[in-house]
Amino acid sequence: MRERVILHCDLNAFYCSVELLSHPELQKVPTAVCGDPLSRHGIILAKNEAAKKYGVQTAETVWQARRKCPGLQLLPPHHDLYAEYSVKVNEIYQRYTDQVEPFSIDESWLDVTGSQQLFGDGKTIADDIRATVKRELGLSVSVGVSFCKVFAKMGSDMKKPDATTVLDRQNWRQILYPMPVGSLLFVGQATEEKLERYGIKTIGDLAKLEEDDLRGLLGKQGGTLYRYVNGLENEPVRHIDDPDEIKSIGNSTTFRRNLVGLEDIRTGVISLSSLVGYRLRKHALKCYGVQVTIKDPQFNVRDRQTQLQHPTNITREIYSTAMELIQKSWKLRDPIRLLAVTAISLVPEDTGEQLNMFEQSGGRLRLEALDRSLDKVQNKYGKGVVKPASVLKNDIGVD
Repeated sequence: MRERVILHCDLNAFYCSVELLSHPELQKVPTAVCGDPLSRHGIILAKNEAAKKYGVQTAETVWQARRKCPGLQLLPPHHDLYAEYSVKVNEIYQRYTDQVEPFSIDESWLDVTGSQQLFGDGKTIADDIRATVKRELGLSVSVGVSFCKVFAKMGSDMKKPDATTVLDRQNWRQILYPMPVGSLLFVGQATEEKLERYGIKTIGDLAKLEEDDLRGLLGKQGGTLYRYVNGLENEPVRHIDDPDEIKSIGNSTTFRRNLVGLEDIRTGVISLSSLVGYRLRKHALKCYGVQVTIKDPQFNVRDRQTQLQHPTNITREIYSTAMELIQKSWKLRDPIRLLAVTAISLVPEDTGEQLNMFEQSGGRLRLEALDRSLDKVQNKYGKGVVKPASVLKNDIGVD
């Protein structure tokens, strides 16, 4: 069997690079794309290399960025334009293969295993793609080349801007194992901290553990990370015409003012849970888990999640689970800037499940029927025509 050749293409400073096509005079001037600097949403969305040299970071507030770089030029975002360029870039990728899987608006995986007789080896294809995108669109791309999606993604992050990095069977351990364990794809801050408490500081340290040990430490995620650090990940790159797989459904809100106290939090969570439940039912899905994300005024983020006994798309169950997570992990008097409620571990809504007699005779089935009746009203008369009483006349900016 032929060795797979996977590329991960990552457009450099995408939002800012697109904006600078219309502002060539700012190419070498520290520049960033941001939300409204007069509102609470005024954060840096993207920055160019000149701004990066001053330490300007994505997701920090405008005032923080300007403290580092007083001469920073700010440009408003144009999301429709970014979507147009994303389509154009992916059309270039499709000249090389029909296995193109967008990962986000500015990132895509390509499987070029079967394209090498036409275009050369993986590095040659990556370099040609970079040159073509720059020549035709004026944008730069960093590309990782490897035998699996995870390593290709990590490779594209290693050299920026406008570079190709190859992680092959001969060099991947030498390059990856000395790196901090938090550099591994999908190892978040909480997982990194947990691993470091056990003395696991590098990817190489993680690779020394047996799969059973990692599963005991991290559950299902441990098995996934075992495959990653041993070069065993073999997830295919989807065909460009394959429908996107919905892996989670979530909603988040940055509130008009900070939430403080139980009633504020309840109001925010019921609004978000209602949207999540509605979207699950719309897509004929249920979730086996719920995740809550909390961001405080200092932009510290805390994620918590739990698995459910039965899959659900019932708004009340999503709400009660989210509230339980928050009450277990958050001091209710501490201010909250942003909340997100996300349905995870999704399954088709017709997935079989064993219900007890109480659930069959009433309980959950009645709640689901009520939700679907409310969905029909909203579909007919518009979003927001039916809403929980607790969100009426609130001052936190939800409906």
